[in-house]
Amino acid sequence: MKDLTGQDFLRITDLSSEQIQGLLNLAAQLKSGARSFACNKILGLLFYKASTRTRVSFTVAMYQLGGQVIDLNPNVTQVGRGEPISDTARVLDRYLDILAVRTFKQEDLETFAQYAKIPLINALSDLEHPCQILADLLTIQECLGSLSGITLTYLGDGNNVAHSLLLGAALMGMNVRFATPSTYQPDPQIVEDGKQLAAKSGSEIVLTDDPIAAVRGAQVLYTDVWASMGQEDLAEERIPLFQPYQINDKLLQEADPDAIILHCLPAHRGEEITDAAIEGSQSRVWEQAENRMHAQKALLASLLGLA
Repeated sequence: MKDLTGQDFLRITDLSSEQIQGLLNLAAQLKSGARSFACNKILGLLFYKASTRTRVSFTVAMYQLGGQVIDLNPNVTQVGRGEPISDTARVLDRYLDILAVRTFKQEDLETFAQYAKIPLINALSDLEHPCQILADLLTIQECLGSLSGITLTYLGDGNNVAHSLLLGAALMGMNVRFATPSTYQPDPQIVEDGKQLAAKSGSEIVLTDDPIAAVRGAQVLYTDVWASMGQEDLAEERIPLFQPYQINDKLLQEADPDAIILHCLPAHRGEEITDAAIEGSQSRVWEQAENRMHAQKALLASLLGLA
């Protein structure tokens, strides 16, 4: 993975299908203990949004690589008082070896990348969540043996996770079905980009408002909260509209009998997924959460030139 040394990772399409597969293979080796690395590098975490899995998984991954982590809480640093991103980026570039940023605007990440020479990782923006999708792909590969030709159905809101999932799955030759209310589909440009990738990989992308048709025969069912961070005031009004897209026993009966269930968490049980579904035998949600750490460890090692 030397070809990733020093690169930024702002969108899932910053990687080729070959590079993604290389990261998944490396993550599997790190998870099994077949490979390990040692470094004295420093990772900075600058999170403008709340986080559990991303923050903890990046921290543990970096510690296990032998590095250190600095939590750059905006509330106790000058970025929280209005210091320009360009100034912050140039200073952090001189202190850190790599930086992960969780923010609102994708444009802010691009500004950080413009002014900082160190590798920059998108730890979530309103447009994409590419690190999540690396863990998702790793989990699917572990459970089903391969990615190409697998049919994945995403149900719910066409949000940042949906964007990265659509693009990442298309890159890897997976068939993707998106079942969403007609006014909550993924961004049209993301869809168009995904369809172009799917055409090259021999897969297909289908958008529909029919959840039953979308899950029929699918090997992977995926969902996320119906109102993302910053949209909590809209949650209650969305529930009636999104209710048909809930992962429950009725939908599971239409899927492949061996289908797995994924959810990027946190989950609102009783809304986008039932308690029985997330705790049932087909759920791989906890393996998926663990794989955040392994996938990001592989990503850090590759961007830092260790792998």
